[in-house]
Amino acid sequence: MSGKPRLIYLNGRGRMESIRWLLAAAGVEFEEVYLETKEHFEKLIKDGSLLFQQVPLVEIDGMKMVQTRAIMSYIAGKYNLYGKDLKERALIDMYVEGISDLMQMILMFPFSPPDAKEKNLESIKERATNRYFPVFEKVLKQHGQDFLVGNKFSWADVQLMEAILAVEEKVPDVLSGFPQLQVFKTKMSNMPTIKKFLQPGSPRKPPPDAHYVETVLKIFKI
Repeated sequence: MSGKPRLIYLNGRGRMESIRWLLAAAGVEFEEVYLETKEHFEKLIKDGSLLFQQVPLVEIDGMKMVQTRAIMSYIAGKYNLYGKDLKERALIDMYVEGISDLMQMILMFPFSPPDAKEKNLESIKERATNRYFPVFEKVLKQHGQDFLVGNKFSWADVQLMEAILAVEEKVPDVLSGFPQLQVFKTKMSNMPTIKKFLQPGSPRKPPPDAHYVETVLKIFKI
């Protein structure tokens, strides 16, 4: 078995994309196995690889890990992206949970019925500009540091960067009222590991298209 983490998921963003982001930001190379059929997914369940009959599945350090939050907590802790003490971890957890709420809306957007897409897009914009991004704008302004927690790069910074770019794909001017976040985005984009992940040919996945949606519905029988 290779020493690299092995990611088992569809060939698309979904719930695995945040894991890809975190590994890439930590400078960790990984391998991917793509689910393409319902039979492949069912075999993983039958083999006992999926504890709760769900993906993402990440094979790392001899473990078969499921549940996105558990996987990411482990990676963040392993690669020193989870704060220096319990208080910093609590802050990181709060920020990550908040960002995850916003990302859940983005994750579900491609599956919106056609007549609901405009309304759901407006909801993403409203939540990003009025509920979530103002929090991080205020945090960065108040402590005047480059990163969200402890003046050190952490899991929370990675999650926020992913969310900013994901919202910008749908609402290009979403940061127009957030000067601190504009600076944050520029700094994050120039960090070597993130800069590499943002280049063409990296493991970063493109926005979900109709084929991806169709594959998800077929494999998971939704």
